[in-house]
Amino acid sequence: MEKRELVIIGAGPAGLSAAIYGKRAGLDTLVLEKGRPGGQVLITSKIENYPGILDGTGSGLADAFRTHAEHFKAEFRTASVQKLEVRDGEKIITLKDGSEIAAGAVIVASGASFRKQGCPGESTYTGMGVSYCATCDGAFFKGKTVAVVGGGDVAIEDAIFLSRGCEKVYLIHRRNQLRGAESLQRELFARPNIEVIWDSEVTRILGEDQVESVHLKNTENGEKRNLPVEGLFVAVGVVPCTTLIKGQVALDDFGYVKAREDCVTNIPGVFAAGDLRTKPMKQIVTAVADGANAVNSARNYLTKKE
Repeated sequence: MEKRELVIIGAGPAGLSAAIYGKRAGLDTLVLEKGRPGGQVLITSKIENYPGILDGTGSGLADAFRTHAEHFKAEFRTASVQKLEVRDGEKIITLKDGSEIAAGAVIVASGASFRKQGCPGESTYTGMGVSYCATCDGAFFKGKTVAVVGGGDVAIEDAIFLSRGCEKVYLIHRRNQLRGAESLQRELFARPNIEVIWDSEVTRILGEDQVESVHLKNTENGEKRNLPVEGLFVAVGVVPCTTLIKGQVALDDFGYVKAREDCVTNIPGVFAAGDLRTKPMKQIVTAVADGANAVNSARNYLTKKE
């Protein structure tokens, strides 16, 4: 069985930060990631709230993080993790191909995934008009009419991004007030081809081979109507990717890992960093901080074991 000192599961901002700090701490560091390193940062069209980056892209920042980690000789491996368990005090990581890695310490930085709208037609039309990534799929809807569901920063950013190429963009929100940052709201309301539909939720997605319309229900008076659109972008939040540690590491009622600022979990030698951890603010800057804190805790744990 392969043995490593520190294994990092996930290569979003938290995992990449941990890779940098892990190597700088002199730890034998392996990063496992099933896809391109970067996590959800890769689908962020514009970065303006990360210190030192006035006007950057998510993919550019992700590439810079990885280049930094590679500079310190962090090892990256493309692999899908199926399970993490503790056997006789050892942390055993099982990969999709059945191989196992024994780690002295593990930092779980698997992030979060898109939350589904949960209405009829969503799964049927996913990839055929239903999307969870405006920056990934927006180009397919140039000159068309689309809708975005949500009321937070991501939903507003998606609507603004789509308005640059789409003829018309509806922002559908189930309340009468948006939750996003004031600066984003100002830009949203300044766009003439964006219309906000308040107090409404999508109850069904319809079409033949592609999305053609969505059914809406007013959350205040129950009124129903049909809204013709050619695409629907769902931006209603995320859910933590904690399946591989569920039943072992303590989770809160929403499925997030219970871990303090030091990223320590209830399992000795297992640390949680990034969006899957309980914390009030989930941003790139807090994920990067988690990566550093997790390595500090992991190093202290490994030192005490010696």
